[in-house]
Amino acid sequence: MFTNNIPWLTALILVPLIAAFAIPFIPDKEGKTLRSYSLGVSLLNFGLTILAISRDYDFSSSNLQLSESYNWIPTMGLGWSLGIDGLSMPLIVLSGLITTVALLASWNVKKKPQLFYFLMLVLYSAQIGVFAAQDVLLFFFMWELELVPVYLLISIWGGEKRLYAATKFILYTALASIGILVSALLLAFYGDNITFNMAELSLKEIPTSLQVLIYIGFLIAYAVKLPIFPLHTWLPDAHSQASTPVSMILAGVLLKMGGYGLIRFNMEMLPNAHIIFAPLLLILGVVNVVYGAFAAFGQTNLKRRLACSSLSHMGFVLIGISSFTEVGINGAVFQMVSHGLIAASLFFLCGTTYERTHTLMMDEMGGLALKMPKTFALFTTSAMASLALPGMSGFVAELTIFLGVAESDAYTASFKAIAIFLTAVGLVLTPIYLLSMLRVVFYGQSNEKLELSQFNLDAKPREIFISACLIAPIIIMGLYPKIATETFDAKTVEVNSKVRSALPMVIQEANSYHFQSDKVKELLPAVLIN
Repeated sequence: MFTNNIPWLTALILVPLIAAFAIPFIPDKEGKTLRSYSLGVSLLNFGLTILAISRDYDFSSSNLQLSESYNWIPTMGLGWSLGIDGLSMPLIVLSGLITTVALLASWNVKKKPQLFYFLMLVLYSAQIGVFAAQDVLLFFFMWELELVPVYLLISIWGGEKRLYAATKFILYTALASIGILVSALLLAFYGDNITFNMAELSLKEIPTSLQVLIYIGFLIAYAVKLPIFPLHTWLPDAHSQASTPVSMILAGVLLKMGGYGLIRFNMEMLPNAHIIFAPLLLILGVVNVVYGAFAAFGQTNLKRRLACSSLSHMGFVLIGISSFTEVGINGAVFQMVSHGLIAASLFFLCGTTYERTHTLMMDEMGGLALKMPKTFALFTTSAMASLALPGMSGFVAELTIFLGVAESDAYTASFKAIAIFLTAVGLVLTPIYLLSMLRVVFYGQSNEKLELSQFNLDAKPREIFISACLIAPIIIMGLYPKIATETFDAKTVEVNSKVRSALPMVIQEANSYHFQSDKVKELLPAVLIN
């Protein structure tokens, strides 16, 4: 059943997938035709995304839109059920933009180009599938499908330790994703109505004790993906070994799947359990921010420093999700989109620098500003966005999250004060490690042992264009945030209302336990014990 005349979402998933399976029939050993073909497919799909949204999407509504549904594999109960709302729509647009520029960044792939571009297009299809799926089994299928291309892209086109990094990535993410399947089955089979449809699952009245169990399963999977300390250790290894296009997609889109899953499943479907777990998420978010910032200081590898920076910035998503305020949740979604653009830009420019210097060790660089002024300017602009310079999207996202926590009535004043103070410490550390990175790489004396290509050393027009495609929306969103927030305002209001409406039941259940320990009370939202 289609609620629209055109099955837009099915097309967005199938176009890159079908195009990928056509690649083996394109005779091109050097990859010149393949790269143009793959980029053309990605541009076509991104254009279809913009056309579908501009034509049939209502930004003021929180309802599911562009819905499509029919029985795919009836014997398994698997339905091809798709739809988007204010939570998934901006992430689908983000996926299209970053995948397109990542393909443009992979212009010089010479090793197994057919397999490379095949995997990139399959990965694009899986990304759209994750954000558009409205059947929990279909969501799990797309989630697993996305893991395979990333594993192969790292293990074949990565650095010297690519097999170690790829294996670590697949072990962490694949094992953790079992939590999605187990929790999904518990949700689906609870009660008289057996269903995998997300809309129907969200209507089920599930007791809090079972919600807690299901919540834990989802949380483990999304904690690895986001990632959340201490399940983050795969991230620096994966980034340091992945090629530039893969790092762009990994940081720009794939990490956001963890935040998306927490809001879509843990908050929307399990509001009672979320009320109980929110303080823990807030604590873990603060730990992410501070630990990630300190960890970045200890990294001399440029990619690993940026990876730890991503860990720190994704902590803000957790803080916003656990704020119990519309402003905080709004900030979390804004941060996912903003960080996706900023991280993709930084990792691309890191790759551009590596192509010239043939090293990722910062202490082996130095004095590159004079030799690569355009790259230096672009790198500095992206770093300023990452450290939340006013006028850029990172500032709006992090300020919104701070305000969301500050105005929350769910925590005691002392608890909020400590959380805000520690988060501010991480925020202060961010410009220090980013500016020190710029100083080491671009200032000082040049390393005489560093072999630099004197031919077209600085960023080329194609590379400047890629950076501009990512930096432009960062600045636009920073100066006029409404252009982004109006896409998900209605949805964040709905999600927060659903969580808040579950408070009376959870309060009643909490009071029935007669909490006696002050330490336990401090860890619970204040509204549960007041």
